[in-house]
Amino acid sequence: MAELNTPFTDLAVCRETLSTGSRSFWLASQLLPPALKNAACGLYAFCRDADDLIDDGDDPESALRILHQRLNRIYAGKPDDNPVDRVLEQIIKDHNLPRALLDALLEGFAWDNAGRRYQNLSEVYDYSARVAGSVGVLMALLMGIRDESALARAADLGVAMQLTNIARDVGEDARNGRLYLPLDALKAAGIDPNEFLANPQHSDALGSVISDLLTHAAHLYQRADSGIRQLPRSARGGIYAARLLYAAIGDTLSTLNHNAVEQRAIVGIQTKATLVARSLRIPVTKNEDLHAKPLTECKYLIQLAAQAGQRTESYLGMSAPKAFYLRMTWILDVFAHLDERHQKTLTDKGR
Repeated sequence: MAELNTPFTDLAVCRETLSTGSRSFWLASQLLPPALKNAACGLYAFCRDADDLIDDGDDPESALRILHQRLNRIYAGKPDDNPVDRVLEQIIKDHNLPRALLDALLEGFAWDNAGRRYQNLSEVYDYSARVAGSVGVLMALLMGIRDESALARAADLGVAMQLTNIARDVGEDARNGRLYLPLDALKAAGIDPNEFLANPQHSDALGSVISDLLTHAAHLYQRADSGIRQLPRSARGGIYAARLLYAAIGDTLSTLNHNAVEQRAIVGIQTKATLVARSLRIPVTKNEDLHAKPLTECKYLIQLAAQAGQRTESYLGMSAPKAFYLRMTWILDVFAHLDERHQKTLTDKGR
C-alpha cells in the first residue's frame, strides 16, 4: 500500500485525534514510516471515536448499534460521510482486515457498558483481548505480519498495555463505578469489592493486587519483544517505543507504592525522551518467547487474523527515494494544515 488514498483533511482529523488522545502513542508513532503512521492514526481514531461515543452519550446501547451499523457500511464500501469512517474504509480495503477483529473490539466496549466484573485473571485477559489484543493484531496486519507466532506476540503486547491501563486507572475507574481487577485476587487480599467501589481507598493490600497485575504485564511485554523483532525493520522502533513508554507507567506506579487511587502515574518528559532513544536498539530475545503459545483468551484473535490473506504491495520495504517522497508529502501536509488553522483563526478573530 502506498500513502492512504484519502483526502488530507480526513487524515488530519485522525492525526489530531491521536495527538490529543494519547501522548505516548503519538510520540511513538513519529518513529513509524509515514504510510504506516497514517494507517495507525486512522485505526486509533476509530477506536477513540467508538470509545467516546459510548462513554459520553446518554444511550450506550444505541451507540453500540450505531457503531455496528457504521462498520456494516464501511465493509460494504459505503462509509458514512465523516473523516474517520472514510479513512478506516480505505485501510480495510488495503489490508483485508477481518470484520470480526473490529467486532471483538466493540464487544469489549459492550462489556464496559454492562458494568461487567471479572472473577479471575483469565476473565481480565478475556476483556483485555477484546479491547486491546484485537488492536495489537490489527496493527500487525497493517505491517503485513501473517506468521502466527508474531501475531500471538502482537496480542501479548496489546493485553500487556491494557493490564497497565487497568493498574494505572484503578482509582479513576472505581470513582466511575467500574472495577477491572480480578475479584478473586481482591478477596484473597481481604478487600471487599463493593466496599472498595463505595469508598475507594489505597492500602498495602490493594497495592499488592496491582503489583501482581503488573508482574503479569511485564511477562507479556517480555514475550512481545520477540515479536517486535519480527516486524519490518522500519516499523520496529515505533512499536518498541510504544511498548517502553507503556511499561514505564508500571515502573512509575512501583515508585508510588502502587498507589493508583490517590494519584495518577505519569511518565515525565525526560524519561520519555530517554525511552524513545532506547527504542532504536531492540534487545536480543529468547527464541522460546517468540514461539510461546498464545494466551488461551487470545487464540481466537489469531484465528481471525488468518483470514486476512496477504497484502498486494509492501510499503514498509519501499525504495529510499519513494520513502523520502512520502515523508516530504507528509511534511507538506502538516504545513498545509497549520496554514489552514492559522487562516481560520484570523477569520474568527475578524468576526
